[in-house]
Amino acid sequence: MKSQQGDPQTKLEAMELYLARSGLQVEDLDRLNIIHVTGTKGKGSTCAFTERILRSYGLKTGFFSSPHLVQVRERIRINGQPISRELFTKHFWRLYQRLEETKDSKSCVSMPAYFRFLTLMAFHVFLQEKVDLAVVEVGIGGAYDCTNIIRKPVVCGVSSLGIDHTRLLGDTVEKIAWQKGGIFKHGVPAFTVPQPDGPLAVLKERAEQISCPLYLCPQLEALEEGGPPLTLGLEGEHQRSNAALALQLAHCWLQQKDHRGIGQLMATRPSLLQQLPLAPVFQPTSHMRQGLRDTEWPGRSQVLRRGHLTWYLDGAHTSSSMQACVRWFRQALHRGERRGSSPEVRVLLFNSTGDRDPAALLKLLQPCQFDYAVFCPNLTEVSSTGNADQQNFTVTLDQVLLRCLEHQQHWRRLDEEQAGPDFWSAPSPEPGGPASLRLAPCPPHTHSSGSLVFSCISHALQWITQGRDPVFQPPSPPQGFLAHPVAGSGANVLREAAAIHVLVTGSLHLVGGVLKLLEPSLSQ
Repeated sequence: MKSQQGDPQTKLEAMELYLARSGLQVEDLDRLNIIHVTGTKGKGSTCAFTERILRSYGLKTGFFSSPHLVQVRERIRINGQPISRELFTKHFWRLYQRLEETKDSKSCVSMPAYFRFLTLMAFHVFLQEKVDLAVVEVGIGGAYDCTNIIRKPVVCGVSSLGIDHTRLLGDTVEKIAWQKGGIFKHGVPAFTVPQPDGPLAVLKERAEQISCPLYLCPQLEALEEGGPPLTLGLEGEHQRSNAALALQLAHCWLQQKDHRGIGQLMATRPSLLQQLPLAPVFQPTSHMRQGLRDTEWPGRSQVLRRGHLTWYLDGAHTSSSMQACVRWFRQALHRGERRGSSPEVRVLLFNSTGDRDPAALLKLLQPCQFDYAVFCPNLTEVSSTGNADQQNFTVTLDQVLLRCLEHQQHWRRLDEEQAGPDFWSAPSPEPGGPASLRLAPCPPHTHSSGSLVFSCISHALQWITQGRDPVFQPPSPPQGFLAHPVAGSGANVLREAAAIHVLVTGSLHLVGGVLKLLEPSLSQ
């Protein structure tokens, strides 16, 4: 199923035709009582919070999200769990055969592209399973996203906005806000978190154009007044904004469906921004508190502790989300700091794809003072056999390795800029081979810094763990694995370290590949 190019509006109309060919009409989707959520960062976490809150009320939930981390089935969840292999297989082939039977002989495209197919499949699964509601995360943008065939959601949400997918959505936050506001519907309540003035004005204009009541979420602190503080299942200060939006979405959904026990309203304050009316301030119920506390969303501000190794996994891939990731990582390091003279090592495992600016992301990571920076493609193994769920068929291995080498060069330049002239640098490597960074300490680092490129995630983890992770125990490394000076000396440091702190970031696909190897149960 290759991606299909063309006019965005035409592609959206084509999605409605695919829906009809699959045996559904857009009106059928109204039965799903949908919560539709978009945004640049935090939309997945917002959806996870919202789904978990409503499930705590005893409601049967559907949840469609993207991308998946390990298996494609993660994108379609019932009551928080990915659908079974059997259910996925049944609905996949049923939909495929239906589309095959109804294809137009004059058309050269009989099947929708990958994401559209999965979106259609999710709608069918949710209707078949008779969910009480479906939380639907937008793929990219909003206005022309294939999920936007939804005509009558119960409520819509817009999480924090920023720059991402510029080739598709535009190169300013205002242009991106216009796309995101495309999910607003006439008379359907919508909520957003505090945004910069420019994009907020665009969202307001988009809402007014179609008579969509748009509200600004109060800070989480306002909902905590008069009660105990809220405990979030997801770490990081930035998750408080996502939780505040989720509470409003869940509260509104319950209100629209005349559900009892939605929380006592408190005194409403005027909006400080004055551009939008402030959403209700209410006392979160015990179900809401439980939902927030029990939310799980792998690969976002996630910590795995394994003996001497601690893994920090966050799929941040925009400048703003990377800033949040760095704050979370540094705070987590500070909380877990061990008192003692034994050395602790910090390792960065990074990759970046698409039209993102890797140099900007890596610059934001510099204050973390990593001892080693490791770069690899989003491939769990060099061989892709049995790994179709995580394979990108649009690029070659040479292309992704070249990109990793470029990331390494960015890191070297940033390190050199930070340190000033360094006369103890290692000689330049052979073209195509991994490069080392400065081997002498320099401010603000307190010890040497090195970088390596590996051909796959498995090889990168083999070097980082040095056999010390109790779960990840791969076969012997390939020949010449420690041939590079940084790899050899670094291996000794890692073997002797009292603690190894590894931040995995830059790409959700990278995080997914790491989780697949560290948590084999996710592949079951």
